[in-house]
Amino acid sequence: MYMRMAHYIFVIALSPLLFGIINRTKAFFAGRKGSPLLQLYHDIFKLLRKGAVYSKTTTWVFIAGPIVSLSAILAALTLVPFAGYPALVSFDGDLVLFIYLLALARFFMVIAALDTGSSFEGMGASREVQFAVFAEPALFLALAALARITGQVSISGIFSNTLSYSWTTYGPLIFLIWGAVFIVFLSENSRIPVDDPNTHLELTMIHEAMVLDHSGPDLACIFYGAALKFWVLGTLLAGMFFGADSHTWAVDRVIYILWMLLLAVIVGVVESVLARLRLLKVPHLLIIALALSAVSLILTLRQ
Repeated sequence: MYMRMAHYIFVIALSPLLFGIINRTKAFFAGRKGSPLLQLYHDIFKLLRKGAVYSKTTTWVFIAGPIVSLSAILAALTLVPFAGYPALVSFDGDLVLFIYLLALARFFMVIAALDTGSSFEGMGASREVQFAVFAEPALFLALAALARITGQVSISGIFSNTLSYSWTTYGPLIFLIWGAVFIVFLSENSRIPVDDPNTHLELTMIHEAMVLDHSGPDLACIFYGAALKFWVLGTLLAGMFFGADSHTWAVDRVIYILWMLLLAVIVGVVESVLARLRLLKVPHLLIIALALSAVSLILTLRQ
């Protein structure tokens, strides 16, 4: 239990570093020096020292949104394994709770955006929910297909070394599932080609449009929650390739961390070489992810 708690605290501390790696990768492709690797840590601590400004039109929902969203993501993090070793909390069927916790985080951010009465935040909330209609079932079907392949119904069981051993038998299916989860990963984390986290053009923003009125500690919660969500979903991608295969705790953990850092570099490369999709094309991309997950699940049921 102490080791699981140490893993949890380690992830909480390391997650913001991944955004720094993405920004440095994008800066490398653009021929710039880029912001410091620890820039997000500085931003979060700076925001925590400031006060929050609230409009008279907002209610407790606006204040609760970032707090509940961050709490839900922290709870989801307890269900995610570390380097193929069991998560802090694990039980049969926890993958359903995992999906619900991510949905709860989104729900409170959406109603917090609607609580402002701003047309721009309402537009962003509408787009967020529209894309979630495809992303959430795609992720659920992908996890269901992995559960069918491994014979496990908990996230820790699925992403143990059992899954890495299944590549010899189910390699093409796992690759299809990985592709579906990667698309969902980009969408859920508001990354290119679905969304641009650095855009300031209100008419094209999605997630960023929902948080325009947040400031101070509330905005720090949103930034930190985004970093944790990136790690949580990234673990699912890394876990399909890597389990506790070496049976040496130090080697497993180092390889796992390197996988997560490599994932951040891959996202940086994707954002450097791809343009953002038109808003009307984004649902098409998410439908592809949903189709990949559905086909993978159907094929596993026929095995």
